[in-house]
Amino acid sequence: MTRLIESYQLQDRMVSFSGINIDPEEIVYFLRKDISLRDICQRILYQRIVEQAAQERGVIVTADEIQAEADRLRREKRLEQASDTLAWLEGQMITAEDWEAGIRDRLLAQALAEHIFGNEVERYFAENRLDFEQVVLYRIVVPYEPVAQELFYQIEENEISFYEVAHLYDIDPQRRQVCGYEGRFHRWSLKPEIASIVFGARIGQILGPFASEQGYELLRVEEFIEARLTSEIHQQIVNQLFSEWLENELNFLVNSQSSEPNL
Repeated sequence: MTRLIESYQLQDRMVSFSGINIDPEEIVYFLRKDISLRDICQRILYQRIVEQAAQERGVIVTADEIQAEADRLRREKRLEQASDTLAWLEGQMITAEDWEAGIRDRLLAQALAEHIFGNEVERYFAENRLDFEQVVLYRIVVPYEPVAQELFYQIEENEISFYEVAHLYDIDPQRRQVCGYEGRFHRWSLKPEIASIVFGARIGQILGPFASEQGYELLRVEEFIEARLTSEIHQQIVNQLFSEWLENELNFLVNSQSSEPNL
């Protein structure tokens, strides 16, 4: 009888992948070998911190909020029928309860972050306004510095346009198709030495050549976009402040544990 009970307990602990059982200890060992265990443990402790802080501050997530987010995710994943959702959950090796619990955890963290830092966003934005300025850049990358320098001179002398050079000579086929368009960049997303040059340039100015991992590049400053506190930037600031807060809380928890005397 004892062996039978132990057998049932062992099966309860097993994780089944397509009918193949995997022992949780094997999963933990794999995470150790994959150098992923620390990250998982850190996320678990972050969730503990969120739970406690939310309880202390009276921050909750309602069933309606969980349902609304679940419906949004179903639409995003095109799970139109209940059977589609159940099949997807089975493929992820989770139950509906697991899924809703995960949704609840994410929503709780978001609500807590907004509760703690929502009122600090405007001040943070004002103090760090330069970091939220953006620039629209066009970029050309060629393999050799003399080629880049010669193309720079030709563009400066109006012998050929920047866009034509990008379309004809850039090493990246996709960038050639869009005539060198690279996108919008915040100051902090560029290397400091490049950012100082770019944000000090004039609209239409050609910069470079700069050495990069891909080769030698020329940049064209297309447009400067003034910093504005949009809903996207608001969320970005809240997330950043919340991440820093979580890290500090975890460090405090670890230090307090290590300072406790051994009994």
